[in-house]
Amino acid sequence: MQKNKVFRAMLGLLFVFMLVTVAACSGKEQTAPSVTANQGEEKTKEITVSWMRDLGPSNPHAYYPSQLFSQSMIYEPLVKYGEGGEIKPHLATRWEISSDGKEYIFYLRDDVKYSDGTSFNAASVKRNMDAILQNQTTHSWLGTAKLLDHVEAVDEYVVKLVMKESYYPVLQDLTTVRPFRFLADAGFPEGDNTLESIQAPIGTGPWILDEYKQDEYSVFVRNPDYWGEQPELEKVTVRIIPDAETRVLAFEKGDLDLIFGEGSISLDEFTRLQKNENYESDLSGPLGTRSLILNTQNEKLADRRVRLALHHGFDKASLIKGITSDVEQPAAQVLSTDYPYVSKTFTAYDYDVNKAIAYLDEAGWTVPSTGGIREKNGEKLSFELMFDTTDRIQKAMGEAIQAEWAALGVELRLTGLELTEQTKRFREGDYDLNFWFNSGVPYDPHTLINAVAEKSFGVAEAHTNIAGKEQLDQQIKQVLASVNVEERQQLYDQILQKIQDESVIIPLSYIRQYNVYQKNLSNVSFPESRWDHPFNTIKVK
Repeated sequence: MQKNKVFRAMLGLLFVFMLVTVAACSGKEQTAPSVTANQGEEKTKEITVSWMRDLGPSNPHAYYPSQLFSQSMIYEPLVKYGEGGEIKPHLATRWEISSDGKEYIFYLRDDVKYSDGTSFNAASVKRNMDAILQNQTTHSWLGTAKLLDHVEAVDEYVVKLVMKESYYPVLQDLTTVRPFRFLADAGFPEGDNTLESIQAPIGTGPWILDEYKQDEYSVFVRNPDYWGEQPELEKVTVRIIPDAETRVLAFEKGDLDLIFGEGSISLDEFTRLQKNENYESDLSGPLGTRSLILNTQNEKLADRRVRLALHHGFDKASLIKGITSDVEQPAAQVLSTDYPYVSKTFTAYDYDVNKAIAYLDEAGWTVPSTGGIREKNGEKLSFELMFDTTDRIQKAMGEAIQAEWAALGVELRLTGLELTEQTKRFREGDYDLNFWFNSGVPYDPHTLINAVAEKSFGVAEAHTNIAGKEQLDQQIKQVLASVNVEERQQLYDQILQKIQDESVIIPLSYIRQYNVYQKNLSNVSFPESRWDHPFNTIKVK
């Protein structure tokens, strides 16, 4: 009898052990929707996504390594960019512009608080704007940052921006993800130089950075006191997965709910997943242009004939089709006609090997009798092309162009760099060729042309030695200050034609965003601005 009792007790313990083991093995690490702790409790509405690099300190006034999509989760602008380029109220309910275009008065919402409970008001706007002005040169790629003179707190919820001169795209610039967004007082460092560092990422937005482990993950939770419409999701976990193949495997395993963002996976993988009925997918319209930029500070590239030869010397249509599987489309000009003030379709540079060879011959670059790389005055026609090591498309395009230009007698050396080093060298003008893309809406076309004129971010440096650069800079200054729409259009036509003619920027393809997600998600959409996050509308079924 005693043995039977012991045996039954042992069976009971074994049964309990098996239950615990099964329960422990059935959970997934940071998957969505989360598993409830007790039967009957409502599930936490959460998703897990991935990103290719660490999200950085989420500093609203700084650039890399802070990532745009996560900055847009935490921080908000005075005004937002809407469909068709409409500027909509956000933290400001309305605004007034002086007749000379130099003063902008914003009337702020009086019901907004930062996620730490402190008030958002005119004093806070002024402090943030003053911090941006401390590093005006760094931010001068945006004309508003370059031309902003000072900011006044007129009343508790009224703030005035005073410009040094008229600049028509002020409202468009204020919709951008960085640097014109707002940090709570508790986030400011001593001396208020936010470009160097912040104490904590505290904003007014619908999301709070709850947990962060560098190079591993970031966890965002819904801001319970958000002034606007609350997202349905309560939690977003961002896992850092640098390798694209690993990212796809994690998604197919069910560890990720959504893959989003340009370059997050290869376009081949996107088209494969797109065809899989187990998943949902979406593809946006054109959002920007992938380009090569040629640095005319290099004496060889200062010769327009060499630039034209390089432009004619590769089969763009086959390149884009082969590498992007028709997800992206060949680009004939730097900005498509989808942008404001881009009214003209410019003559494209067709693929023409004979024309490319003729340009190089005319420029004095000859092929040695033994063949190989062209030479002139004992120097070889050789260039370095930088590419981002995490971007498979850049590498594949670089290799294809390298092969085609080799047939012309042009050597192209590929150098893969970490993004930080690539960006640093680009800004310093320390390169021959680089992959580059424009910012898209709401930045363009005004930010593109401002970058051509304003030295600091590499684009102006690339145009240094083109013919007529001073006249081009003057036209750019004139159009950005113009209060006359017709005059503005005429100037844009001339400026964009000049950029097309000079071939410093060789447009490759029109970039599109893509999402792939599990069937438990709905309302996955693309934000109006290319750089905002997609999480506010997502629902978990």
